[in-house]
Amino acid sequence: MNCEVCQLKELDVEHFEIREVLSCILHTIVFHRALGLIRPKDIDLELFEITYVQCGDVEIEKKIDEKIDQFISWVEKHPNKKSQVCISFYEVKNKQHGWYKKIERLYWEQWHVNLNVTQHPKGHSSKSHHSKVVLDPGEGRSEDRSVRRAALEASLREVLFQIIKFVNEKKDHVPPITDGVMYFPYEITIPSSSDSAFGMDMFKRMLQTGHPTMLS
Repeated sequence: MNCEVCQLKELDVEHFEIREVLSCILHTIVFHRALGLIRPKDIDLELFEITYVQCGDVEIEKKIDEKIDQFISWVEKHPNKKSQVCISFYEVKNKQHGWYKKIERLYWEQWHVNLNVTQHPKGHSSKSHHSKVVLDPGEGRSEDRSVRRAALEASLREVLFQIIKFVNEKKDHVPPITDGVMYFPYEITIPSSSDSAFGMDMFKRMLQTGHPTMLS
């Protein structure tokens, strides 16, 4: 099975913008890969004039929030570095190996969320939509910041359109839908304590799924 890979446009973000940007992108991807009956929930971003849709599933929100927390912790230990979050969809297959069965994950789609994080002094936190948002500590202090924020908002919109275009155009690789299944199984991978370990982990996944088709 080939694994389709979508490299999303790289975004330049500051520390306090990570949570909203990642939440918006990851929830949008999961929403467009949801199956069956869901309860869509509109979410208005606080830092940008953008509204996105969540599946309205508490477990999905919890899983994404936990991964964002882990990613932010990684960023704080590795400041001013480009980084990537990967969300992978897979099938679970039972394969017979001699006298025993082995459960394998066959990855059929991966999304690479590329961020260039600029370290910035932490601001104060406020909770919204069951997640924490770090507000800009120097908001209104500089016209340059307003210009940069507008550019990031435009780029984030481009990423959302890129996601929608991908799911509308690339459908042949999507596995058959199983009755009663609400969501395709997925996992979210963040960089580990060492960049090389993260790279090796992704390389091993590619060996499992064959050579991916690169899409942008």
